[in-house]
Amino acid sequence: MASGKLIELPPEEAGLSASSDNFRHSGSYAERPNEENAARRDSRSTHRRVLSRHIPPLALWGALCCLAGLAVYALAIFLSIINILSWRHFALASWIVNVLWVSGFPTTVGIFLIGLDLALFLPEKRRTRRQPEPSRIGDARLTVALTAYNDEESIAAAVKDFRSHPLVARVLVVSNNSTDLTAQRAAEAGAIVFNETSQGYGACVYRCFAESLKYSADSTAIVLCEGDRTFRADDLEKLLAYQAHADVVNGTRIVEQLRAYHTQLSTFMYYGNFFAGKLLELKHLGKGTVTDVGTTYKIMTPDVLSRLLPFLNPGINMEFNAHLMDTALRENFTLVECPVTFHSRVGVSKGGNVDNWRATRVGLRMITGFLFGWRPVK
Repeated sequence: MASGKLIELPPEEAGLSASSDNFRHSGSYAERPNEENAARRDSRSTHRRVLSRHIPPLALWGALCCLAGLAVYALAIFLSIINILSWRHFALASWIVNVLWVSGFPTTVGIFLIGLDLALFLPEKRRTRRQPEPSRIGDARLTVALTAYNDEESIAAAVKDFRSHPLVARVLVVSNNSTDLTAQRAAEAGAIVFNETSQGYGACVYRCFAESLKYSADSTAIVLCEGDRTFRADDLEKLLAYQAHADVVNGTRIVEQLRAYHTQLSTFMYYGNFFAGKLLELKHLGKGTVTDVGTTYKIMTPDVLSRLLPFLNPGINMEFNAHLMDTALRENFTLVECPVTFHSRVGVSKGGNVDNWRATRVGLRMITGFLFGWRPVK
């Protein structure tokens, strides 16, 4: 493997032939679909993409209505407890009755919307590509892109971990204006290093994708991760095993037995992330199971990434991963989650996991994006 360099390298590497540009990757890595089948597949995909954009997420809005009804109902219970403890059993009785009556309205509306979605739209939403055949992991050749921001303590070990894996062809590191020695340490460890001058996680990920696509001629898959050592190269085979079944494989940190005891993901963040994942699942009901919208470990083929990238907005900041998943599902790309190990972070967290308050703000922006569309953070 070539040693790392702190320069903007051209996409071509020695030994690659021009004919490689015509090579098309799929779930089995070496498949060349004929033009007729490809055209038919693209036509069906376009048709379903248009339908996806016009079918309202009734189940999502219904779930939120039910949650609002439960919140009002909880208020009635709280008032009842106050009334009992005050020994004035009838002082709040009329208020409690009115609150209970009000709680039934959003709950009823929510159940109706969910039922309508299940009855009318779910069959069409479930008509996504199904591919149960296993992948050929041994044929894989991976380009791994790591995001980094002031990760001087961890980046060298992260680069060495991924470069030592036999299926990894190269490791790219995109430093997002790091003020420490992140870029230098990454280059010394053997990574190809870039600096992204637009501040923000979304801009950094977008640059990772753009640079990775320059190596698509000899990459069967592109892996996105981060340089803080929370994820490891040992899970690459797991991601690859799932890749034949979907366009995008998203690592999930939700399996308790695969998480280190001490991580930056607090209990509040853990369940808040799960909650946001279920809202996204309801929005795209029938298209897959979502338990983790904040994970940064994912894999897809260069063909999928090149088609998905134009729909992504680099101005989205810490909630970019949720934006990516929502956009992929909206554009009718198939998405599957894969359980991955989640380790304690090396160094200090600078993202949405700094504290519960910041995580709450990121989560609220995610939910706003699910409901009303994604807008860059000012």
